[in-house]
Amino acid sequence: MTDRFLVLGVSGSLQATSTNSALLAVAREHAPTGVDVRLFDHLAHIAPFSPEIDPAPEAVGEWRDLVRAADGLLFATPEYAHGLPGALKNVLDWLVGSGELYGKRVVIMSAAPSRERGGYARADLERTLRAQGAVVIASETVAVPTSARGHEADDPSIVAAVTRAVALLADVSARESRGVGEPAQ
Repeated sequence: MTDRFLVLGVSGSLQATSTNSALLAVAREHAPTGVDVRLFDHLAHIAPFSPEIDPAPEAVGEWRDLVRAADGLLFATPEYAHGLPGALKNVLDWLVGSGELYGKRVVIMSAAPSRERGGYARADLERTLRAQGAVVIASETVAVPTSARGHEADDPSIVAAVTRAVALLADVSARESRGVGEPAQ
């Protein structure tokens, strides 16, 4: 048995130079001791959801296995047309009937030029995750100014926000597994 805490980082973006994906790279690079951040970057490989597809495609099975194995999930998502990106919603739809998100602790981030943006996507993601039984511990927009794009790992305020999110996820889950306290709602 290992005492490592496994965080599955999921970006809602398909862009190769995504700022949200960069936040997850920062999370992996600066994870606290005892925390491993594994990145899921195969959104584009998951077939469109249909309840008539049975058995599920192999890529869906692999996605479900990753979610099942994770101690917590860290989402970083852009906002498109005041909502959640379709590719991210699609992979979450594949989990509806299988239950991997039930009881999972999650933290949501959205990279945007200012902290006032990204709220619609985060609200959509929170609603979708809670509908599947996930426990949303925190949700916030991380301000990534245009000047910091491509240099997120060098910006102390971005690194601090991301490491705080990972530490919160790991700490809350660790305390709950010991029976100490409940997550903040």
